[in-house]
Amino acid sequence: MTQLKLKMQQIYNEDLVLWLDKTVEQLRDRDIENLDWEHLIEEIEGLGSEQRHKVTSYLKQLLLHLLLYQYWLSEKELCARGWRTEITNFRDELEELLQSKTLYNYSLQKLDEVYLKARRLAIQKTELFSDTFPQKCPFTVEQILDFEFFPE
Repeated sequence: MTQLKLKMQQIYNEDLVLWLDKTVEQLRDRDIENLDWEHLIEEIEGLGSEQRHKVTSYLKQLLLHLLLYQYWLSEKELCARGWRTEITNFRDELEELLQSKTLYNYSLQKLDEVYLKARRLAIQKTELFSDTFPQKCPFTVEQILDFEFFPE
């Protein structure tokens, strides 16, 4: 192992941002001999995982607020405006992420699982009977992502 590789591994442990800057510099210079491959692969894998996590997190929050908006009728008069704002914010975040076909397809694969988590949160938050909320997602993908759609 070269001295530079060892130094890069040490930098990775001490200052991630500096390691990223130096790694980008090495990539631009096509200095593949001295790349810290182990950490580079780890960081790239982490980026993919982070993007997928964002999709599921925003989708869960969006579904939760759609459920609150549609089913928590006793609070709707006071909270509807705030819920609409949250729904729009989560749609904004998802719109950016779902430009990636991979992440869009991932969201479709995870929709049923994420819906159940959002449903569980809605039950906890509202203290309404669990049968208030459908077992299966009552919204289509088009409705979920449609900035004009608010369930009534």
